[in-house]
Amino acid sequence: MRAAWACGILACGLTGASPVLAHDVDVTSVARVFLDEIEEGRYLLSVVDAKVPRITDPRAVLPARCTPVAAEDIGIRVLSGFVFECETPLEAGDVLTLPWSLAGVVVLARWADGSAGSGYFRGGRGVVPVALGDLRANGASLFRVAGTYLRLGTEHILLGIDHLLFVLGLMLLVRGFVPLVKTITAFTLAHSVTLAASALGYIPIHRAPIEAAIALSIVLLAREIVVAGRGPAHLTHRKPWLVAFVFGLLHGLGFAGALGDIGLPESAIPSALLFFNLGVEAGQLAFVLVLLLVHRLLLATKRLQLPKLDPFLGYALGALATMWFFDRLPSIWGA
Repeated sequence: MRAAWACGILACGLTGASPVLAHDVDVTSVARVFLDEIEEGRYLLSVVDAKVPRITDPRAVLPARCTPVAAEDIGIRVLSGFVFECETPLEAGDVLTLPWSLAGVVVLARWADGSAGSGYFRGGRGVVPVALGDLRANGASLFRVAGTYLRLGTEHILLGIDHLLFVLGLMLLVRGFVPLVKTITAFTLAHSVTLAASALGYIPIHRAPIEAAIALSIVLLAREIVVAGRGPAHLTHRKPWLVAFVFGLLHGLGFAGALGDIGLPESAIPSALLFFNLGVEAGQLAFVLVLLLVHRLLLATKRLQLPKLDPFLGYALGALATMWFFDRLPSIWGA
């Protein structure tokens, strides 16, 4: 069909040669941390992710006026983390510097006055700075939330090889610009619905079967690409937008699982969810536009005088997704 699609699928296949898919991977390397205010001036910092190294030098984490104390002395058992005291209570301008080479950390704070807050903090240069002002009620500015979650959504979709391959499959299957726009729009609306519903707690997330089902959706789409034009037209060929919508609901659950790893700030859940979704859509749109541009350039240079490539691309897409599907099956029984 289109040599541009060949370039796209080869690029995706090479970068996604590992049997692990981006929806299945915590692409932002997120760790979870709890900050509890035991009483005024005394705090417990606990880490609930066994994958991150133990903090060996708490003083390097804390503001200068804070010092670690022995948890046993105040009757607290700490499995992973430490207790610390500050000469004056932590303030909005204070920063905790976590010594981890991670892309980000989710911090959930519970304050002595009964309020709570959470946020995602990006890392860099071997540390993750946690601005405590963003953990107070209404502490994170809309601008910061928008920038953080827009970037996270874009990163997730552009690293989501399985999702991009499904979009590529839709572009291989659908003929004509208007039907393609209709199909991609249906897919977008569907995964936006389930992303929002899952992130807000209306739909439970079971990652292992969802990830296996996403891989299987690519296999089924690849089959439709291969059999296109052979015999009576299937529903996928007659109404691709409908099939895209159904599978989009499934892919939205995959996005919601990734967003669940990152977490949403308590004081800005609607805006964080909105901008994460906008980031996903921006990344998807960029992917589609790049493939359309390459296709147009190849048409202009008359380099598409090639045998029909659709079946070959369908087989390649299906083989890659089948490998991913069978790699995911054990995780279902192990969940």
